Amino acid sequence: MLVAVRAAGATAISAPCCAGCGKPLQTFTRKGQDWYCSSCEHRRACCASCGQTKRVKIIDRDGQPRCAQCCDVDDRDPMSVIHRVVADLDPRAERETIVSAVNQCCRQGAYQQKLAWAIESDPALLTGEGHRAPLRVIPRFVERLHAAGVAGIVLPACPGCRRVVRIDKPLGGVRVCRTCIAHSRIEECSRCSARREPVTRDQDGGPICANCFITDPANLETCLGCGRRRKVNRRLADGPLCPTCHALPTLTCFLCGDITGCGISRTTGRPWCPTCQRRTANCSRCTRLVPIAAGTLTHPICADCAPPPAWLACPACSDPDHPKPGRCERCRINRRLDEIMGPAGADLPAGLLALRHDIATAENSITAKRWLTKQPAASVLADLAAGRMPLTHEAFDQLPKRPALEHLRLTLVAVGALPERDEELVRLEQTLTDFLCQQQDPNRRRILHRYLIWNLLRRLRSRNNGRRTTRQQVLRIRLHRRAAEAFLDWLDTHNLTLDTFGQPDLERWQNDPSGSYRYETATFIRWAHANKLTSAYLKARRWQGPVSALDGDQRWMTARQLLHDTTIDADDRLAGLLLLLYAQRPSTIALLTTDQITVTGDDVSIRFGRTPIRLPHPVDNLARDVVATRKGHATIGAAAPSRWLFPGGQPGRPISTERLKLRLNQLGIRPNQARSTALFQLATEIPAAILARTLGISVNSAVRWQQISAGDWASYAADLSNRTRQQRAE
Repeated sequence: MLVAVRAAGATAISAPCCAGCGKPLQTFTRKGQDWYCSSCEHRRACCASCGQTKRVKIIDRDGQPRCAQCCDVDDRDPMSVIHRVVADLDPRAERETIVSAVNQCCRQGAYQQKLAWAIESDPALLTGEGHRAPLRVIPRFVERLHAAGVAGIVLPACPGCRRVVRIDKPLGGVRVCRTCIAHSRIEECSRCSARREPVTRDQDGGPICANCFITDPANLETCLGCGRRRKVNRRLADGPLCPTCHALPTLTCFLCGDITGCGISRTTGRPWCPTCQRRTANCSRCTRLVPIAAGTLTHPICADCAPPPAWLACPACSDPDHPKPGRCERCRINRRLDEIMGPAGADLPAGLLALRHDIATAENSITAKRWLTKQPAASVLADLAAGRMPLTHEAFDQLPKRPALEHLRLTLVAVGALPERDEELVRLEQTLTDFLCQQQDPNRRRILHRYLIWNLLRRLRSRNNGRRTTRQQVLRIRLHRRAAEAFLDWLDTHNLTLDTFGQPDLERWQNDPSGSYRYETATFIRWAHANKLTSAYLKARRWQGPVSALDGDQRWMTARQLLHDTTIDADDRLAGLLLLLYAQRPSTIALLTTDQITVTGDDVSIRFGRTPIRLPHPVDNLARDVVATRKGHATIGAAAPSRWLFPGGQPGRPISTERLKLRLNQLGIRPNQARSTALFQLATEIPAAILARTLGISVNSAVRWQQISAGDWASYAADLSNRTRQQRAE
C-alpha cells in the first residue's frame, strides 16, 4: 500500500525499507516481525556439508544450513515414511487416510519431506508432545489424524494454559495457543492503565490497548446518519456510517434539493438529508431559532408551526403520537410477540406474562425489537410458551452457552419466572466437576477432589454464608486449581508423588524456573502438609505492607477533581470518592445498595460496617443525586427502582467489578494503589477498632495497617508516658 500511495504522488510518505540493509523494498519477504529485501532474506552461513560460507539454500533434517550444491538428498517417499511411523501407533491406519491428512496440511513436496523427517526422528510428537514440534504444520497434522479416528494419536495441550486447543505460535522454544501469546504480550496501557495486549503504540512508544484505540478521537468520524462522532463501520460516496446506522436510500431532499441519502421526516413524511436534519434557522412564523422541520430554506418552519401530517394515528391502535404512516412500533412488536408467544390472553405462566408485558411496554422500541430478532432468545421463548421446554434452571443448563440465553435466564429471574440462584457458584461447581472427570489417575483425582471440593469450595460457601459469590472469588479458586494441577504435573515430570516429596524436593521446586503459580502452589503444599499427605512444609509469607508507591498528594488532587468537576458522570464521581476517601474496594462499592444510605433532613450517612459514616458536603449532595437518578442499562425485566446503588447492564444485577475498575481507570484512578494510600493515611489518624467498625474491614486488618503506618496507639501511649510533665502540660 505504501508503494502504491507513493506511486500515486504522495511523496511525503516514507517508502518501506529493508530491516537488514535499510534500502527501499522492491520485493517483500517477512521474517519474524520484520520485512527484508531479496538479498537480505537469503542469509549466508557455513554449509554443514562442504564447510564453505555460502548462501543458505535449505535446512537439512538435522537443522543445519546447506548450500545449493550440497542439498540433503533423501530418495524415500515422504508418504511411505509418514505411514510407517503412524502404523507403529495404529496398524489399522490406512495409507489413503494418512495421505489425505498430509495433503490437507501441506501440498509442497519439500515441506512434506520435512514433516516426514520430523516425525520420524521424534514419534512422540504424535502422542501428546506436539508442543515441541519444530514445524507449524505438525499440530494441524495431528488434529487431522485424530479427527480421522487414528488410534494412538493424542492431541497436544498448550504448555502454558494446559488446554487442548490449536497451538501453532512459537514462544520460548515451544508452541502455545493464541491466548498464551496474548498473555505474554500484556503491558499496561499508557492511557487507561489496564493490563492488556497492545494493538498499537503512541508517538512516545507507549502501548495502547484495543479499547483506547477504538475510542481514540483521532479514529472517530462524524457519522452521515446520526451526526455523532463514532467509529466507522462502512463508507458511502457521501460519507461514513457508524455501526448503528444503515445506508440511506438516495432521494431528493425537500429542503435543499440535493440528491443524496435521505431519511423520511416524521413531521412532513417527505425525504430530507442528514445535513438538513441538523440544520437550525429562525422560523418564518414564530421567529425562534430552532431546528427546521418543514418549509424551505428560504422560509423555514419549526416543528410547532408545521402543519399536521397527512396521517392522524396508527391504523391498528389509533395512537395519536404515532409519527409516521403505517403500523406503529408498538403494534409491530405486539404482532411479533403473538407469533412467538401466542396471543396476550393465552394461558401463560405469570412470569412469562410479566416478561411479555415488559417487552411490549419497553421504553425504547429498538431494545424490544432486538430482543425479538435474536434467534436463540426468540426460539427459547417460543418453546417456553408452547410448553416444549420446562421453565427451570436445569432446562437452561442444557442449552448452548450463549450470552443471549444467559441474559434471558437473568431476565426471567428478575421478573419472577425463575427462582434466584447463585450463577457464579453453579458455574464454578460445574467447571470443577468437569475438570475432575477428566483426570485419568484415580489417586490424583482423589487428591484434587479433596483440595478443590472439600477445602476451597467448602470454605467459599462458609465465608459467603448465603451471600452471592463474586467473580473475583471464582477466578481465585480457578487459579488455585491451575496451580495444583501444574504442581502435580511437576511431580510427575520428576518421578515424585506427594508421599515422596520432601523438603529437599521443595527447595528444588522453588529454584526451578519452570515452576509457576508460586503463591497459590504454596497454599496447596500447606494444605497437603496439614492433611498428612506430604512431609514438606512451606511457611506463609506475612504481608509487610503495600509494595507500590503511596502518593497522598495525587489522592487529594483526584478527590478535588471528582468533587468539583461536573462534566464527569455522577456515578463515577461517587464511586471514586468512596474509594479515595473511605478506602473501599471496587467489589464492595459495586455491591452497595440504597438501604446502606440514610437521608435524614440535611444529613446523609452511608454504612460500610456496623457504624454509619456521615458524608460531608458536597459528597452528601452527590450521593442524593445518584440515589435519585440511578438507572441501569437493562430496561426489560429491570425492577424500578433498582435496589442497587450502581445498577449494571443485567436485569436485577449491580455493575460488575471489572466494569467499575475500567471506569475508574479512565478517570486516572488505580484502585489498588489508591485504596492502599487511603488506608495508610486513615490508619495513622483513627484507632483500629473504630477503623474496623466504620470501614467494614476486620479488626486484624485494621491493626496490621496501623502497625504498618506507624500509627500504633500503644506506641503512642508509651511515648506519651516518657514525656515530662511540662511537655504533657504544653
